[in-house]
Amino acid sequence: MTTITAMIVDDEAPMRDYLRSKLKKIWPDLQIVAEAANGIVAIEEAQLHQPDIIFLDIRMPGKNGIEAATQLAQQALIIFVTAYDEYAVQAFERGAMDYLLKPIDNDRLQQTCLRLQQRIEEKQLHKNSHLGSHINQVTNSNKLSESTSQSKQVEQLLTQLMQHQQSQQRDYLRWIQASVGNTLRMISTKEILFFKSDEKYTLVQTEQAEFLIRKTLKELEDELDPKEFWRIHRSTLVRVSAVAEVTRDFRGRQMLGLKGSSEKLEVSRNHTHLFQQM
Repeated sequence: MTTITAMIVDDEAPMRDYLRSKLKKIWPDLQIVAEAANGIVAIEEAQLHQPDIIFLDIRMPGKNGIEAATQLAQQALIIFVTAYDEYAVQAFERGAMDYLLKPIDNDRLQQTCLRLQQRIEEKQLHKNSHLGSHINQVTNSNKLSESTSQSKQVEQLLTQLMQHQQSQQRDYLRWIQASVGNTLRMISTKEILFFKSDEKYTLVQTEQAEFLIRKTLKELEDELDPKEFWRIHRSTLVRVSAVAEVTRDFRGRQMLGLKGSSEKLEVSRNHTHLFQQM
């Protein structure tokens, strides 16, 4: 049987490692032939290695996944990897593509792999089939017409997604407002070490002090730059550049040490992939 090849495209190296390790367990025969950290490199690597499948992150610097897919969709099966973009998910469900949500669920990945295997097998059978009678010629003509129609559908889907991405580009939150007595403090996000939910309030921790605000973690996560702040626990958002070290405690849990702070932050099991290189 012909070896099936794939490429993983994500601007976060831990996420690429995480997906590769999951694929190795679920689909051992799948050969990962290339990786890329952005859409520009992905296009170059795809031309060089000609993978059958491309796992493609959406949000990347330079050229994002949707922009890259407009050039890659004709040569490989595209599996978009996205972090809870409701518009994208709805579009994929209507279109001729598959998708995975971050953090990647094992059952969902297994379902995607089975679907990919089936599509590749059908493609190979169609490619190897011999044109015999006039009936077969008509059938193959219909399949070609169907394939062309699907290709146009994919192209329209990518155009819609790219337009949506461009319209959604906005400035991320750069300042946090916190009341201290009768004074309103303006805290730069670059000063903040982490946010932690505390019942009705959210704790804002800097090197010098802590503050309480009424914004929820969910609101903050939607408004902050996802490349600057990561959710590491259902109750914690951390500024990535503030992380000094990642260790494990006696229970095997990942713990983060922060610059300018003696506090340790726990990384929940659902978010350990962010630090998979340990």
